[in-house]
Amino acid sequence: MGKIGVFNHVTVDGFFAGPHGEIDWFKLIKKDEEWERYTHGQAKSGSTLMFGHTTYEMMKSYWPTPDAIRSDPGMAEVVNNNPKIVISRTLESVEEGPNWKNIRILNEIRPEEILKLKQKEDITIMGSGTIVQQLANFGLIDEYSLVVVPVILGDGRPLFKDVRTMNLKLLEARAFKNGIVLLRYQQIR
Repeated sequence: MGKIGVFNHVTVDGFFAGPHGEIDWFKLIKKDEEWERYTHGQAKSGSTLMFGHTTYEMMKSYWPTPDAIRSDPGMAEVVNNNPKIVISRTLESVEEGPNWKNIRILNEIRPEEILKLKQKEDITIMGSGTIVQQLANFGLIDEYSLVVVPVILGDGRPLFKDVRTMNLKLLEARAFKNGIVLLRYQQIR
């Protein structure tokens, strides 16, 4: 049986995006070799990547580009080639290319369908707060990796908006020199 994990950047005040979906605050992350080694190591897990439509479009607009491949070839290799699942009510098809492959679409979240996928593969949700919220409420997420970025927005889209109460067990807490703190939690069932 695989697991479903979340790998998401959040502000100190718990937002995954600004009030209009902006993630420009994400650019404030300073370069840090230790952080880059950590993220590259995690990315090599071979996990299926899951996105909502908006996150998918952002990833697709950057990672297959020559700039991304030149700037971060290891991460580009993973993101471009790992299996991807896009959850979207409006997206009817996806276009693959030489640097953007292995994409499936789900037009809605059906817990039984997600459980079938989980039996066959590990899945990592990136970004996509509404997907995180829905799967959390269905009890389908096994682990939460929250990357706390040292910025306060004061207003934005909370990662856990309308999510039911759940208890979590801390698996890891790790600070990096660039001010990021990684918190990994497992849901207590």
